[in-house]
Amino acid sequence: MRKQRQVLRLGKRALIMGILNVTPDSFSDGGKYVDLDAALKHAREMAEEGADIIDVGGESTRPGANPVPLEEEMERVLPVIEAIAREVDVPISVDTYKAPVAEAALEAGAVMVNDVSGLRFSPEMADVVARHRAWVVVMHMQGTPRDMQEAPYYKDVVEEIHEFFQERIRFAEKHGVPREKIILDPGIGFGKRLKDNLALFQGIPRFLSLGCPIMVGPSRKSFIGNILGLPIQERLEGTLAAVAIAVFQGAQVIRVHDVRPAKRAADLAWAMRRKI
Repeated sequence: MRKQRQVLRLGKRALIMGILNVTPDSFSDGGKYVDLDAALKHAREMAEEGADIIDVGGESTRPGANPVPLEEEMERVLPVIEAIAREVDVPISVDTYKAPVAEAALEAGAVMVNDVSGLRFSPEMADVVARHRAWVVVMHMQGTPRDMQEAPYYKDVVEEIHEFFQERIRFAEKHGVPREKIILDPGIGFGKRLKDNLALFQGIPRFLSLGCPIMVGPSRKSFIGNILGLPIQERLEGTLAAVAIAVFQGAQVIRVHDVRPAKRAADLAWAMRRKI
């Protein structure tokens, strides 16, 4: 196992998390990187394009997705994480809500867990993160991937998610995860209506009051398609607009498929927010 790289340089610019789905059924790129060689090649490409983190996921969390058995998820992600840790000099995140997968991934070379359940679906997840002194992304999702878009509803989406984050931070800290290792993700597209997704971009400054970096994942999401009337393969410009707005509002981590153009958009928005 390669020595884990714990340092993420937050605060100097927005970090880009490149998406590496080793799944057959992800909404945008399912099936493209299930082969180990293809996955490693794409990881190298994202690193060359400027990715600060590579997020490896073995289970689709698209709306309506069914869970993947534990062993199957491990078989998908662990060889990829081990290969990236050996050959690509970029910190690795594992996109999972299962504590055993997270534990194995952290032992294989990952330094971060990206948990779409916000440490709720697997009771041991916070303990695993604390034991490995890992970073963790705590994301908000209403429901589960299978049912999250059936009838999402909020009276005030920003305040409700702010309260959710407060409770999840307390939970994580109680289990030994320091606040400085927690990143918050409001979960664009995860149990949200169009108006909720738009409100969350405006609500980023409110979430920053909690003292944790904010991550936003707008890449190719359906809200872009709904506004622009475009299919998944034509949502790059919309994604870049969302990236720029998120960073200008204060987001410090951006999760995307298209690393190079997203990094350029994020760097410009970062400079404009801080007036260079």
